[in-house]
Amino acid sequence: MKITPKKINTFMLFKLPLGFLSGLRVKVLNETSCLVSITHKWINQNPFKSMFWAAQGMAAEMSTGVLVMQAIEKSGVKVSMLVTHQEASFFKKATGKIHFSCNNGNEIAEAIQKSIKTKEGQLIVLKAVGVNEDGVVVSEFKFQWSLKVK
Repeated sequence: MKITPKKINTFMLFKLPLGFLSGLRVKVLNETSCLVSITHKWINQNPFKSMFWAAQGMAAEMSTGVLVMQAIEKSGVKVSMLVTHQEASFFKKATGKIHFSCNNGNEIAEAIQKSIKTKEGQLIVLKAVGVNEDGVVVSEFKFQWSLKVK
């Protein structure tokens, strides 16, 4: 199955309903980058009238995870994927539409190829940056993914 934004968004409706109801949507996907948007609304807000950190984390993780899923699909081998560590920094209140982007697609493909050759798990850190409608960075997430050929 070719992974596309439309297929991922439909998948979310049935398998990740909280993400779908929160407004999480994959907007752009290519070999090297993924752009995911989420809009601040009642269902994903905190008591301070901004987007809850966990809603931002869902969007950030989705921008990295979709790239990993795509690279696995293109490799043609079965690879297990798991987030083993996560860090986040917050710089500004997240209101309005926030776009999270990850541009580490090439590194993912390299890690999968290395796992295929060595038969050992590989750790890769992927960064997702959240930007508001004014182009201001509101948060930054780093996810450590473990990738291992089955």
